[in-house]
This record gives sequence, structure tokens and C-alpha cells, in this order.
Amino acid sequence: MKNLVPHYLVGIDLGTTHTVVAYANANDASQQIQIFQIEQLVAPGQVAARALLPSVRYHPAVGELSEADLSFPCGTPTEEDAAVIGEAARLLGAKTKGRFVTSAKSWLSHPSVDHGADILPWGSSDDVAKVSPIAASASYLAHIRTVWGHKFPDAPLEQQDIVITVPASFDEAARSLTLAAARLAGLYNVRLLEEPQAVCYDWLRRHGGTIKQALANVHLLLVCDVGGGTTDLTLIKVEQGEQEPKLTRIGVGDHLMLGGDNIDLALAHLAESRLATGEKRLSAADLSQLIEQCRIAKERLLAEDAPEQISVTLLGGGSKLIGSSRSVALTKEEVREIALDGFFPLSGLDDLPDRKRSGVVEFGLPYAAEPAVSKHIAAFLKLHSAASRDALHGEGTVPDALLLNGGVFRSQPITLRIVDLIRSWRSSPPVLLENKHPELSVAFGAVSYAIARKDKKLKIGGGSARSYFLLVDTDDSSRQQGPSTLLRTGICILPKGSEEGDEVILKDRRFALRLGVPVRFHLVSLSGDGDFKPGDVAEITDLFHSLPPLAVAFEGDDSKPNAEVVVELAVTQTEVGTLKIQCIAVEDSSRRWDVEFQIRKKAAALPTDAALPANFDRIAEQVQTIFGAKSKQVDPKAVKNLRADLEKLTGTARTEWNTPLLRAMFGVLLDGAKYQRRSENHERVWLSLTGFCLRPGFGYPLDDWRVEQLGKNYPHGIQFVNETQNWTEWWTLWRRIAGGLNAEAQERIFADIAKFINPAAARQPGVAKQIKNRGYDDMVRLSAVLERLPVAKKIQLGEWLLKRLEKAGEPSQTWWAVGRIGARMPFHGSSHNVIPADIVSLWLQQMLAIDWKKIPQAGFAATLIARMSGDRARDIDDAMRLQVIEKLKLGKAPASWIDMVEQFRELDEKEEKQIFGEALPPGLKLINEA
Repeated sequence: MKNLVPHYLVGIDLGTTHTVVAYANANDASQQIQIFQIEQLVAPGQVAARALLPSVRYHPAVGELSEADLSFPCGTPTEEDAAVIGEAARLLGAKTKGRFVTSAKSWLSHPSVDHGADILPWGSSDDVAKVSPIAASASYLAHIRTVWGHKFPDAPLEQQDIVITVPASFDEAARSLTLAAARLAGLYNVRLLEEPQAVCYDWLRRHGGTIKQALANVHLLLVCDVGGGTTDLTLIKVEQGEQEPKLTRIGVGDHLMLGGDNIDLALAHLAESRLATGEKRLSAADLSQLIEQCRIAKERLLAEDAPEQISVTLLGGGSKLIGSSRSVALTKEEVREIALDGFFPLSGLDDLPDRKRSGVVEFGLPYAAEPAVSKHIAAFLKLHSAASRDALHGEGTVPDALLLNGGVFRSQPITLRIVDLIRSWRSSPPVLLENKHPELSVAFGAVSYAIARKDKKLKIGGGSARSYFLLVDTDDSSRQQGPSTLLRTGICILPKGSEEGDEVILKDRRFALRLGVPVRFHLVSLSGDGDFKPGDVAEITDLFHSLPPLAVAFEGDDSKPNAEVVVELAVTQTEVGTLKIQCIAVEDSSRRWDVEFQIRKKAAALPTDAALPANFDRIAEQVQTIFGAKSKQVDPKAVKNLRADLEKLTGTARTEWNTPLLRAMFGVLLDGAKYQRRSENHERVWLSLTGFCLRPGFGYPLDDWRVEQLGKNYPHGIQFVNETQNWTEWWTLWRRIAGGLNAEAQERIFADIAKFINPAAARQPGVAKQIKNRGYDDMVRLSAVLERLPVAKKIQLGEWLLKRLEKAGEPSQTWWAVGRIGARMPFHGSSHNVIPADIVSLWLQQMLAIDWKKIPQAGFAATLIARMSGDRARDIDDAMRLQVIEKLKLGKAPASWIDMVEQFRELDEKEEKQIFGEALPPGLKLINEA
């Protein structure tokens, strides 16, 4: 029988570039920490143990590697996963394009993708096996688990005390996804620790016995951790004590997707400008290969014994592999200039990043738009200026000590540049705390933390890094001038500094919640200055960061359909490093409901709630008059006039109804769904209003639940099948809410309408007869917004429509549909479902033969397909782009269309309406997924 008592304390640095494991014997008094040498393939057929496991995967082609090449004495983590993991993966990835998975950690923190979808390697061809960001991260942990089990068969990794490190800037979603990856790898006994704290714990352990002297003149320590994918900043207050100084973490930075990967990308762009022929950019796969070559060159050229220059080579493909290879030299001087002046310039303390600039999308990742780490450090210090000034006893706000970590600080020039930067902001130079192994210190520190925790001698206090607030809306009628306004405010539910395990119950705020109905809470966090207590109210500004929505479902009782329970919120910073939120029944505190983060694949901006009209009860009553128990006796004219009557009651046209009003009206309509079949007018009006009130199917709290409830109506179809207008409203309803439908629901709809759109099937007598009264045009528009369809079905759909457009008489809206189907930037779907650029380029060639002056809809479709996304895995090639731009100019297309094709930019409200097909609810601004 296996011993379940942990033998080892294990620290895992699951990094963007490398994964490192350290461990100590839990029962050894010396508590010596060692680096776990990770066996891995270092070349095809060659196995060796290394301190660093590259956090990369290589997906070989069928027959590319022999069984001997892939043989591994420990066995593979999973039989179905034939990927190469280890140094060999990096070696193969630098020589082959489109088969290399990198930066899985950055994808975990990407707010706008489906983290469980098989999307990596990004931009690779269809014949390459794909993996999800969670599965990729799990595969590195699974490899470690397998190798560990080979070395310690009597002490399986899953039974040890494990600490996995994460950036301090990781939000609840990214932390939860990291835990999900660990569970997928079979590791459940896991605790999370912030990486800058781990670095500090490592330093404290290495300087045991001399800490007091080493920190004698230090009051505020800045831990700056610049890894492969993120820049992570933490401030630690140092207070002198009789025995040892007291350390308290007083500030953490917001998430910055900025690190060594960005330097590699900048060098790749420089190399590309010299390699590319004419105006043609490299493909995503070529660029991936080039980036890996530039990473190798960067590390060598920033070393102390660097050569004057290094050549990077872009290999060709096919039979002319050697002949088509191209090389270009990168010099030591230009690499240092890009790294130092581009990313670590000597900027001023007041020189801050421009918050208005949109992020740069490359390889599908939304990197920080401002590349200067120096400016981000300045912004971070400004955000925590009050706490910094207090720690420094009023002597400025710039830290007097530095602890640097991350792969970039293996470079002495970059280390010296950061020291010079902080010195330029202070009257005296900062103390630089020694870190001789920046690539290992996080793993060492994770074990040091586990030891300190085991011995109950934690050295760094501070508790929660952020204050958390529950969003509410306050009617501010106290202002003297003008009518009362709505302020977006938040109630503090967990103050910054709250210790882990301490439960905070919001006693002064109670909620009456209806049983059997899911309830969603919207939370925001603040990492900057602010002294809050539970229950305090704060006005929410752009310094606050929105968290994924929280949802809870209360058990219902069929005998009491409208029963309510009065609850209080209880919030705890858990021992694993995440938030735990519960609703507690006031009458019986033993009744608790967990409130869980809903990690979604879209990042929709939740709008500010607004109060419902004072006469909303009258509005609801008007709807119930038509869709209620007594509606059978209603005058048919009253049913037809419902929309006009509601506009009179609200005092505005329906296009001006805001989202809270629309969703409240949807609730009344949903309650009256069973009365929609009373007449053809009932059905038509109910379908029209219901779809209008729930559009676009997401972006507002509880929309997923609303769409799920409405979806139950789909299998029943419509009652009045001979009424063309009812079919039109039926298809329009599902088009309006398609953004909230999951892939399964979208495929079900597509299966029902495909026979009407497929030119061959539509010629069949039975189908041709039905097309006449079933709203063909509306089916086409609906098909276009099914963005979660598999790529193969979207290609098929687009080709059907293009075939139809070859004949006269096809509705002009079909061009709009082709544009939506082939768009580079989905309106609500994930971008891994975008049709490949080489396919839509063939469509564009067909469109270029059309006269866009006579048929401007064709020009608009081409605009959507050629629109610049910034992600070369999706964008069409430059030659085709120039043809589209020239054609748009000749056709005198609007300047905004040309602008969209020439450069990446956000849509304005008018353009959004054109793409969506109608106006979105006022105040509801959607964020396109990258």
C-alpha cells in the first residue's frame, strides 16, 4: 500500500518558456533544496536529464519520426499524445514550420479564446494535430509527473506537497485554468504561489542569518520579474525588527503580456524585413520558425562573450528545401539596441504608457501595445504611490531596492539598464539584491515557501493582493444640478490585505434571491492604492478590472415556484490562492451555496445597469395582456399594435430601449411563451419582440441562462407553418441571438436550413416548394452568423452561396452573408474557427470580377474578408490586399471600408451595425475576440 504522507515538498515553475522543478525532503531536518533533473528528448532518439524543460511541444507529421526517435524510457504521459516534449521539440520547431506549440501560459491568460479548444499550434495547417492551451500546459506537468514517478516510484508526484507558481498579475480566470491544467495532469494536491513572492522566498532562504544586515537600509523592495511572456511587478514593504525585518507585500501589477517573447518577435520582424521579397510578408508558420531562430540568436548576442553577429536561417519547404533557404545576419549592436532602447529605455518617471492604444495582435495573442517595460514600471509605481510613500516614510515613491528575475536578466546589459533606470528616478542608487540563477529561483522559492509554511514561519505577509468589489448601481439624487444620475459603484466584499482562510461576511448587505433561478454577480478588483473595509462603497473607474462573471443556482422547490431566500455574501482568500465566494442563508447559516466563476471564451464588456422605467409594471402588464392567461379574448388588432403600444409607454422608439429594459421585457415574454401560439399574430409578434429583446444573445448578466431557456423552444418550431412572415420572424429570432448559442445549437440549426441553401438540394421538388414560403433570404442571413460552425461546414456554406451568386436574381443580402462567413474577425465566435486565408483568397478572386459600383454589397463582403486583423495566421496576403484596396478605391467605396483593409482598427457604431445586421442595444459595447 502506498504511503499517502508527502515525502517531498515540490515547487513547479510552470513558465512561458521553461518549466523548472525543485524539491526537498519533507522529513529531512537539513531541508536542502535540489533542482529535479528532468529527463527528456534532447534530439530525436536521444534522452538526457536537464534542469530546464522547455514549455513547448512539437507535433510531428505522420512518418516524420521513427519509433526509435520517439522512444523514451519513462514512457509517454498519454498514448494518444504523440507530441515531442523537451529540448528536441525546440530543436525541431526551429527547423520546421507550423508544428510548434509555444507560449501556452500566455494563451491561458488570453481573455478572448476558448481555452479548452484545440487551437495550437496557432495558424498551422489542417493536417497538423492541434491541442488546447489547457491540454498543452497539462502535458508539461504530465511529463514531469511521469519522469518523477520513474525516479521516485515509491513517492508519486500526485501524493507530494506541490506548489505551482503563477504570475502575481494572473486574475481568477487564469489561476483557475492553471489549476484545471494541473488536475488534467493528475495533480490535485496543489497550492498556487505568486512568482515574485517565490523569488523573494528564494532570496530570503539563501541569505538566512544575514537578512537583517542585507536589508538594513531597505524600506521598499521592487521585485521585477520579466519572463518569456509576462512582466510581473510586486512591491514589498520592509520594516526593521529586533530579530529580522518584517516583509509585507503591498502591491502587485496588472497583467502585462510583455516579455522576452516580444523581443524575439521584434527581432523576427527586423529579420523578416530583410528576408521578405517585395511586399510579401512571411506566413504565420514561417514567422514562427523565424522567431525561434531569433530567440536563440538573442540569447547568444546578449551574453557577455557574444560574437559580433549571428545568422538566422529561414528554411524552405518541399523538394527545394536547401536551395530555397534564406539567411540574414543579426548583429550584437542592433540586438542590444532593440532590447535596451526599445524595451528598457531610460524614460522618465512621468513617462507612462498610452492607455488608449489598442493591443498588438500577433500569433493570435494580444500583446501589450506599449513595448517599453520602463514605462509600465513607472505606471505601476504611480498606481501604488500612496503605499510606496508610506513605506519610504515620505521620502518619495521610488523603491530603494531591486530584486530582478526572469530569463531576460541573464543579460548583464539589461540588468544594468534597469538599475540605471531606477537610479535616474531617485536621489541615490537602489540596492540590487543578488540573484545568480534567475531561471531557477522561482522553483527554488516555491519550495522555500512550502518549507516556511510547513514550519509555520512564513516570511512575507500581505494577504490578498487586491480589493474585490460587487458591482451595484446607485441613484445619485443628491446632486444639486440636473436630474439624478446613475453612478457605477461597488461594495467592497474583500479588502486588500485580507489573510488567506479568513472569511469576510458582508453583514450589512443582504440579497433576496429567487429559488430555482440562476443568479449572476459581477465583480471588479482594484490592485492600486485604497484603504477599504468590508461594506465600503467606491465609485468604479477605469482603474478597476472586471472579473469573469459569478453565477450560483439555488435549488428550487416545485411546490413553491416563487420562493425566495435571504442571503449574505461570504468571501475568503483560499489556501490555494483563489477566491471562494458563498451565499449564506440568513435564517440558517448551515445552508450555503458556492458561487463559481464562469470562465467564458468571449470577453464582452458588461454594460452599466440603468434603472428600469418608473412605469415598468405597466409595461409588463401590457405584454401580459397579449401573452397571458386571458389573451385569448384580446382583439387581434391589439396584438398587432403591441410594439407601438410599448413604444408609447416607454416614450421612446424600440431602438432606444436600453439593455436592462430589453432583458426585463424578455423575462415577461418568456413567461408568456406558452401563449404565443394562440393566433398567427400572437406567434409573429412574440417571435419578433423576443429576439429583439435578447439580441445579440450575450454581453449582459445571465444571458447564457436566457438563451438556454429560449433554446428549449427551437425543437417545437412554429405553429403557423403556412405564414411566410412567421417563418421570417422565426429565423430572425435565431439570427439575433446566435452569438449566445453554443456550437451544438448552431450545428443543429445549420442542419435544418442546409438543404434550402445547397443549390443541388434546393432543386429537389419538395424542397423547392417549401423555399417559396419559408423565408429563404432570412435563412441565408441566419446561416452567415453561425460563427461556431466547424471550418469545413463554413467553407461549404460559402461555396454554396457563391455558386448561387453566379445566377441573376439572388438577393443582394447574400453578398453580406458571404462576407460574414469569410470574415477575418468574428463578431462573437472564437478566431480559431476562421476560414483559412488561402481559401477566402479564392473567393476574393471571384469577387474581384464583379462590378462593385453596381453591386456595392460585393465590395462590403470583400472588405470583411480582407479586413486587417493584425494576426498573420488569419490575414490574407499583401498582394491580394492591395488588389482589394485598389478595387475599393475604383468603386468609390467609403473611406472607412478602405481603412479597415489597410490597417487594424476598431469598428465604430455604424460599422458595427452593418456587420451585425442591425443596431445593438444602446450602451452594449462588444469586444471582438482576438
